[in-house]
Amino acid sequence: MPRVAKLLPIPRRFDTKGIQRYGFHGLSYAYLMEELTHLGDLAAKKGRVILAHLGNGASLAAVRDGKSIDTSMGFTPTAGLVMSTRSGDLDPGLAPYLARTEQMTTPQFYKMVNHESGLLGISETSSDMRDLLDLEKKDVRASEAVALFCYQAKKWIGSFAAALGGLDTLVFTGGIGENSSPVRSRICEGLNFLGIELNEVQNTQNSAVISTDTSRVTVRVIRTDEELMIARSVCRLFGSGALNQTI
Repeated sequence: MPRVAKLLPIPRRFDTKGIQRYGFHGLSYAYLMEELTHLGDLAAKKGRVILAHLGNGASLAAVRDGKSIDTSMGFTPTAGLVMSTRSGDLDPGLAPYLARTEQMTTPQFYKMVNHESGLLGISETSSDMRDLLDLEKKDVRASEAVALFCYQAKKWIGSFAAALGGLDTLVFTGGIGENSSPVRSRICEGLNFLGIELNEVQNTQNSAVISTDTSRVTVRVIRTDEELMIARSVCRLFGSGALNQTI
């Protein structure tokens, strides 16, 4: 009886050394961590922090003792949360399935998951969270888009809290994170078991701190500034502290 190994083709080995999972929104997260330090939040140096950059592009990062341990985005910014027009995480089997059933090409698939999915793809009306919130009471698809966005953000917060072994500070930033009190409220709803309690008055006012005085987790809203972070990084690269001293 012939050996099976001789009957099967030798599998091709792919060189994956150049493929690494970096994540994105690094400038925003670096800025937020510096701001937490300036605000005197002890969790920035010795604690557990989740940073939620929620905008047209959306991702979360988990930070322990000042070092990032995880992020929701992956090799490309398409991964992770559902976003304005990006799909977020998908079953890898979807690509060959659509290629077989819809004759979808690689460029078509790329266009779909980056520009025709997410909030826009679900609602079929808008990629803008403000529009969807205005429409949700009379448009089921808009309501589903908002609900999915909030659900996924809640799920990522829960998983990152598990990875961190708890949570001390949660930061919302980005266009949605900084300005949409309904979205922040829905994301944090049901997370009391983590120690998150929102002060709804402060949340509605987009205050700097939106958690209650008795909340075990400090929930903050910080306006990010990626352009300033670029300038600071350039000054540090060239050995100038002038910009840091004046801001």
